[in-house]
Amino acid sequence: MGRVSRRAFAVAALSAFTMVPPASAAPREDVEWDGKGGDRAASVMRGVWLATVANRDWPSKPGLSASKQRAELRKHLDTAVSRRLNTVFFQVRPTADALWPSPYEPWSQYLTGTQGKDPGWDPLGTAVEEAHARGLQLHAWFNPYRVATHADPSRLAASHPARRNPDWVVTYGGKLYYNPGLPEVRAFVQDAMLDAVRKYPVDGVHFDDYFYPYPVAGQSFDDDAAYDEHGGGFPSRAAWRRDNINKLVRETAGRIKKVRPSARFGISPFGVWRNAATDKRGSDTRAGVQTYDDLHADTRTWVRESWIDYIVPQLYWNIGFAAADYAELVPWWAEVARGTSTQLYVGEALYKAGDPAQPAAWQNPAELSRHLALAEDYAQVRGHVFFAAKDVATDRIGAMARVVADHYE
Repeated sequence: MGRVSRRAFAVAALSAFTMVPPASAAPREDVEWDGKGGDRAASVMRGVWLATVANRDWPSKPGLSASKQRAELRKHLDTAVSRRLNTVFFQVRPTADALWPSPYEPWSQYLTGTQGKDPGWDPLGTAVEEAHARGLQLHAWFNPYRVATHADPSRLAASHPARRNPDWVVTYGGKLYYNPGLPEVRAFVQDAMLDAVRKYPVDGVHFDDYFYPYPVAGQSFDDDAAYDEHGGGFPSRAAWRRDNINKLVRETAGRIKKVRPSARFGISPFGVWRNAATDKRGSDTRAGVQTYDDLHADTRTWVRESWIDYIVPQLYWNIGFAAADYAELVPWWAEVARGTSTQLYVGEALYKAGDPAQPAAWQNPAELSRHLALAEDYAQVRGHVFFAAKDVATDRIGAMARVVADHYE
């Protein structure tokens, strides 16, 4: 979900709240991994996000030699194995760019420091090969609509599609985004992402939490022209926006199945669909952001209708956190997933463990282990994904080591 940072948004969304039943189910099925990186249905997910936006996890800085970048990547994969993880979610399209030789979009600036500059090697191809050699699954992680973390189109590579098609772009909150309301944009971002899925034997395709951007106080996302042209027949702009995202999800799912039937499609949304005060079907939370209303992402419907193979809600809050209690959200999501074919994994905030800016619960190395113990009571929860790779490696207060000792031995 990420990055400079999807996590920062998650923290901010729950920082000012003035604006703001147990699940039953089928028994667990433990499926062995074949270690070949092929078509494997994992019933127990032990995953980690490997973020590249702003060089969050990898590479450690732009401009390293190809050999140093490869070595750092291999070290992250080795760390995943040593922590008994089985899946890496590798961010390969952080800002409408590419970590593979793409005919659609420029090379990512996070590799060389210059967008469009060839790094001299193929990071995604290498990552797939090296992950599979270690018995790890590799899911290619894409951000569909973010173009840049700044607002200056002239800083983009001259060949960038956003410069060739300025009418596709909306400036909002000091950043550039593709407009999800344009059918040609929706088709293009699918083509760009599926190029990687077609070329590489990835085990999954993964979206994070950015659809329409997180709200910025006092600003509006200017999609007036697109709404005037394409919004007829919808009761509101919000309903039209949700339909745009629903189409992206359904169309991408269908195209993945045609291009690479073995690849699983999953999404990692912000952890609150709607608060119960807004919708009686929602969770007993008081989140300042609700994905349905603010990001126009109807995450509950995606699960209930089995449009996606798995969902990883970002439940980045401690047990007992009043505004969004982990112990409330796990059973809520388990109930949403019950009776569907969508697998439920839980996104875990390893990055908070030992951070002095976080609540007292996050200073306890056992907090994350308590999360996994709680989730074991819900059969729909089929594993966890940790944010993020750098934190798995450094493990500031031993929270990841505690998870491994308590649950992965």
